[in-house]
Amino acid sequence: MSEPSTAADSPESDSAPSEAVLSESELAEAGRWTQAALDALGRVIFGQDELLERVLCACLARGHVLLEGLPGLGKTELAKGLSHVLGLDWRRLQFTPDLLPGDITGGAVLEQNADGSRALVFRPGPVFTQVLLADEINRASPKTQAALLEAMQERHVSTMGETHELPDPFLVLATQNPIELEGTYPLPEAQLDRFLFKLDVQGVDRGTLERILVERRGRRAPELNSVLDAESLARLFGAVDRVFLPRAVAAYIARLVDASHPSSDLAPETVRQYVRHGGSPRAGIALAESARARALMAGKPNVGFDDVKALLQPCLGHRLVLDYRARLDGVGTPEVVQALLEGIPEVAGELPAELRA
Repeated sequence: MSEPSTAADSPESDSAPSEAVLSESELAEAGRWTQAALDALGRVIFGQDELLERVLCACLARGHVLLEGLPGLGKTELAKGLSHVLGLDWRRLQFTPDLLPGDITGGAVLEQNADGSRALVFRPGPVFTQVLLADEINRASPKTQAALLEAMQERHVSTMGETHELPDPFLVLATQNPIELEGTYPLPEAQLDRFLFKLDVQGVDRGTLERILVERRGRRAPELNSVLDAESLARLFGAVDRVFLPRAVAAYIARLVDASHPSSDLAPETVRQYVRHGGSPRAGIALAESARARALMAGKPNVGFDDVKALLQPCLGHRLVLDYRARLDGVGTPEVVQALLEGIPEVAGELPAELRA
């Protein structure tokens, strides 16, 4: 029997290289770690299972998350709990209108040496951490918001002609209030594009609220022990990189992103009518990487169409620029994303009759 071809032998092959396939033991190990992390986070944030899964998914995909929700829903506790569970350092930075870029990245400080000479020395800012909680990010000026762009995309900070690497991993959890408009500066599209997910933090039901009242005396969250350490987290990152993305699923992602542009021949009528600009190639990359992380959390060695569909809204919704008619007709990004899911088939061409059977 002939040897199976690898991706290197045939670029068009839809087969994963044998050395890249995750073993059952590796999948089971990753499943235990991720479930233990979710269980621990569930002790901090009650009644938000989907939110916790998506935040952990974004972390495994090494992406940033924008959390939008009313005050008091646990966004700060989520960032703290995530850092403790994953064994990462974290810092909280409150964004205000008078915050300066140097307050985030750090800057040069004039210091006097023992011999009496003076020199400018770089003092790192709060961005030099592994988990940065950027609280109420839309309260800072655009100039200050832009200070995070290089850090979020390149994972380093440049100042005075020198480049300073950020810790690895580096994750930004940013929050914003959806109802306050006075004294806020909406995030520009270029910065929104740097967030892997935009997640809406919803309120809880009566049963969950009752549990909070009973178990949260003194407004203190429970003490959490680290579920992962640096070595196990690195192994999880490596496992995500080895989750296989089939060519058919990659083509499906490409069609979805392409169809989000009104000029595309695949665009549904909802997109043509209400969307001004669709997703960028970065949106496709983000969707593929986050789908890999979700597949690993589900114990699968390869990405499926279901992983892409489940993450399309948090991954693509904030990257769409809607036309003014969308506001007049009460159409938002959820309706546009739903139109994409309904209008773009998983398989581009018609399957042969024997396969359909």
